[in-house]
Amino acid sequence: MTEPGASDQLIDSAAVENLIQVLVKGLRAIQLYLPNNPIYQKAVGNVREAFGPVWEEHTELVVRVTESDLVWEGVSVYSQPSKSESVAWVLFKDGVRSLSLEQGVEDEEIVGLLEVIKQAQNLPKDAADDLLTLLWEQDFQHVRYTAVELGADGVTPLKPSDDGWIGGAAPEAEDIKRKIAEDTQEAETPTGIVRIDDFDSTLYFLDENELKYLQTEIEREYTRDLAGNVLAMIFDLLELQTYTAVRAELMSITENFIPYLLGAGDFHSVAYVLRELRAILERARELSPEQTKQIQAIPARLSQSEVLDQLLQSLDEAVTPPTEEDLSEMFGELRPQALQSVLEWLPRLSNEAIREPLEKAALRLVSAHPEEVMQTLEGAEESVILTTVRLVTRAQLPPFVPALAALLEREEVEIRKEAAAGLAAINSPVAMRELERGLDDKDSNVRVVAVRALGERGHRAALAKVEAAITGKTLRSAELTEKTAYFEAFGLLAGSAGIAALRPMLEQKGLLRKKEDPETRACAAMALGKIGDDEARAVLKVAATEEKEPLVKNAINRALREAGRHERA
Repeated sequence: MTEPGASDQLIDSAAVENLIQVLVKGLRAIQLYLPNNPIYQKAVGNVREAFGPVWEEHTELVVRVTESDLVWEGVSVYSQPSKSESVAWVLFKDGVRSLSLEQGVEDEEIVGLLEVIKQAQNLPKDAADDLLTLLWEQDFQHVRYTAVELGADGVTPLKPSDDGWIGGAAPEAEDIKRKIAEDTQEAETPTGIVRIDDFDSTLYFLDENELKYLQTEIEREYTRDLAGNVLAMIFDLLELQTYTAVRAELMSITENFIPYLLGAGDFHSVAYVLRELRAILERARELSPEQTKQIQAIPARLSQSEVLDQLLQSLDEAVTPPTEEDLSEMFGELRPQALQSVLEWLPRLSNEAIREPLEKAALRLVSAHPEEVMQTLEGAEESVILTTVRLVTRAQLPPFVPALAALLEREEVEIRKEAAAGLAAINSPVAMRELERGLDDKDSNVRVVAVRALGERGHRAALAKVEAAITGKTLRSAELTEKTAYFEAFGLLAGSAGIAALRPMLEQKGLLRKKEDPETRACAAMALGKIGDDEARAVLKVAATEEKEPLVKNAINRALREAGRHERA
């Protein structure tokens, strides 16, 4: 026969056991997922819901903690023999012997408690904190626990005897003296045996905290930024001291310090010097014009070829390059005389981390000092010229048109091609007139760049040359890329007036008319697509119904799609 209330206790223990299992699953979810993860949020919701059945009968849940079990009112509601996976062991090993959860813990503190248990599981063996410390730091209001000092479990304290001595009666004084004499009596030491008493021992020893402190201080001393400290003192004196002789000496020290820092690869300190010099110019008291000029001249040393070459070589070989901020600080101080070295170094840099900041500095110099660029282009190597032209193309400044036009006469095809692209990017009337010379270039790549740019920018002065090319024999043996570029440029420049020349090429009607090759007919279709008006679309639609050649038919379909985009625009 079941005792009264036994079934109720079984129901209660089932609810508690379910709650503990849900808590363990919630702990696993907290370990594996971030708070914004749906699995994490679902697990936390399940934990809060699992408290409902328990709070229907109780306002507080108290479980006793053993090495492998959590026990509620004499019933084991959680058991895990494996210590590496046991939540009970995490609590037990740090001294927790009971855990009490009060009603309301599920609202705010249960997630924090699981986070604390997760931290305790992941603590290294030599960590200064433990579970009790973490619980104390959280100051939970609905979580209570009892704990014991580790090592005190199961130890029965010794009780004093009636006469006040622990473990029995006090020995006689004579017995104590005799025992001390026997222990301290020197025994005869055999020959060749070393006795510890023959040596002086250290009177005091350092504890673990003192050793850690010494180790930390030694590491801090060796990692201290000595150069930064010295420079900070120099700049403080330079800012506050008003004596001319003192400031002159400090500026001389700073100026000579920069090559040393570059040689040591201390780019961070170089950037720091440049920043502080600008700040001194703003804050220092009673600076004379001569002193201001001298301070401004210090960063200019970076632009000297011997210093800049050393800087760029060190940067290129650096295993850990400086930060982008430090690079910007250094390159931002470069003067026009640095342009030659910068342009020579850019093509041969192997460290991509410094290429972009250096290109930005070079672009700034190119934009601000076009006269220096002109001098650089004279007699330079091909790689330097190409780098310079690409920077000029990005700058898109009209003053560079004469220099780029002169490069169209060079023998190197790549230089002529980049020069044509540069003129196209500048897109001024003068640049377009110079670019027309590219139509007569002996290399097809240069001609393609030129004719595409002239067509896209609507330079109608080139229409006569382009029309002569597509209606004459010039393009008969050209590659399809060049043919396409010329025909599309013709369509853009001629507009509706060009349909009369393109229609016969595409339709191919009449017994006595010479039939054009498929490539030329396909190019004519693309040109009509560039024109894109109603008449051009009508010609393309008629050709689409009659054409059998795949190359031409595909070109007609593409042209119709492009013409449709023109109509919608």
